[in-house]
Amino acid sequence: MPIALYALTAGAFGIGVTEFVIMGLLLEVGAEFGVSIQAAGWLISGYALGVVVGAPLLTAMTGRWSRKSVLLGLMVIFTLGNAACALAPGYGLLMAARVLTALAHGTFFGVGSVVATGLVAPHKRASAIALMFTGLTVANILGVPFGTWLGQAFGWRTTFWAVAGIGLVALVVIGYFVPRDPTAPQAADWRADLAAMARRPVLLGLLTTVLGYAGVFAVFTYIAPLLTQRVGFEAAAVSPILLVFGGGLVGGNLLGGRLADRHLVPTVLGSLIVLAAVLGLMTLALHSRVLAVIFVGLLGAAAFATVAPLQMWVLDKAQGAGQSLASSFNIAAFNLGNALGAWLGGIVIAYGPGLGAITWVAALLPLGAFAVALLALRLEPGPRHPGQGQVLAETN
Repeated sequence: MPIALYALTAGAFGIGVTEFVIMGLLLEVGAEFGVSIQAAGWLISGYALGVVVGAPLLTAMTGRWSRKSVLLGLMVIFTLGNAACALAPGYGLLMAARVLTALAHGTFFGVGSVVATGLVAPHKRASAIALMFTGLTVANILGVPFGTWLGQAFGWRTTFWAVAGIGLVALVVIGYFVPRDPTAPQAADWRADLAAMARRPVLLGLLTTVLGYAGVFAVFTYIAPLLTQRVGFEAAAVSPILLVFGGGLVGGNLLGGRLADRHLVPTVLGSLIVLAAVLGLMTLALHSRVLAVIFVGLLGAAAFATVAPLQMWVLDKAQGAGQSLASSFNIAAFNLGNALGAWLGGIVIAYGPGLGAITWVAALLPLGAFAVALLALRLEPGPRHPGQGQVLAETN
């Protein structure tokens, strides 16, 4: 893999830290600004909304730029946004700074995915995407725990200054190692881009992503009460167990990329079935501490085994015009799935069968994604991927 991919990974690492580290600093932020934990939690929702809105918007606005220039501009926004978070004098300005920072998230991963696939041979495209997303998984294992400790020990503003420093490092390495586009960027044709986005295969691909990842966050959002109230762990055990989840993220991410390089369609379908199975069986695992820890790791692996295949799936459906926009929309779809899953999990707890039922309810969502993916394949005029014809034949 070329070193330019590792430069993209550095940017992904910084973005992953700033997205998730706020979860461990809600008490400190709430105490300083005199807001409730619920209000502090809206800083997470505000960030997700910024990703959903910013991904397609910035991608369309920067359509005339070279992709390297887009990536550099996004890292400038990211760095300034985190510095603004560190300097925010009040809750409202902190929320605005979080949204500003989030604008860089979706477009970075969307455009970065297109750049990553152009850096390698065609048979390694999904692995290239997975390698870039490794920065996001490592952020969960190392960056977020360290950032949480740093914020609790020296104040939450210190964490955002540190993340701004990561942004500066990423800006330098991307500027130095990522090559310029081989051809001059063509004038953006937003009509052609929107036409490509409106194609049924692309829309069904985005829906597959939303449903698949909604299942993950329906459970992960409430993983702490699941482990403490259902399994019986002490609160202090949650953080070490989440390291197991992070290890699963890294392994599943790289495995999903390698499998998708060989057989994209079977990997998309298979990863969704495996995710549904892990979520469903986790219902039984919650009765055993050992099994619960094992399934937390399996959930991480199954969750991120879907990321590179789904991203490659949508890129493949876009085919040419609108590829960067479709890729950014798919990152927005992941975050929309996060929000949908968290909302559905809350509904199950408050108005449904309760906390213990979240896992099997969540399993229905990747099954729905599997059904949508099958529908997308059946609506195509003919097999376009190795193994697609076999998959369809086996499902008839």
